[in-house]
Amino acid sequence: MLKKNVEDLCNRQVEREGYSSILYLSMASWAEANGMAGIAEWLYAQAEEEKDHMLRFVRYINERGGKAVIPAFSKPPEDFAGIVELFDDVLKHEQYITASINEIVELTLAEKDYSTHNFLQWFVAEQVEEESSAQAIVDKLKLGGRNILYQLDRDIMKLRESED
Repeated sequence: MLKKNVEDLCNRQVEREGYSSILYLSMASWAEANGMAGIAEWLYAQAEEEKDHMLRFVRYINERGGKAVIPAFSKPPEDFAGIVELFDDVLKHEQYITASINEIVELTLAEKDYSTHNFLQWFVAEQVEEESSAQAIVDKLKLGGRNILYQLDRDIMKLRESED
């Protein structure tokens, strides 16, 4: 049986995982509308994965004698400044979710709720993967940005030399 304080944090996580799903869905829609089909597909897959995470929490809460609460979700942003900013937001959001999972883990240890602690270990490992994936994309975007600037700088230099 779940203790009320653990149940409350797990229900809070239901909301956070559900919001993650609609956030990534909104990002996917924006990317697709802006001609970035590959990025959109990655984000659509992330949205589906986050929905699955939410359902894992719902089912766990109910299996352990609690009552899962399905909340209203805040409307996610629908426009993004650019692809670099979008993936910076993805990384920050994943770090936020990791901190939230870790907070529940800390509570389960304090409450000696080893069943919930065990359940959460899948999410702990999943968040390592989620953050790593987002960080790799951010790193590639930053690296690509520098290469593009380097290429532009070199091309502009050649243009300048040909004018002389």
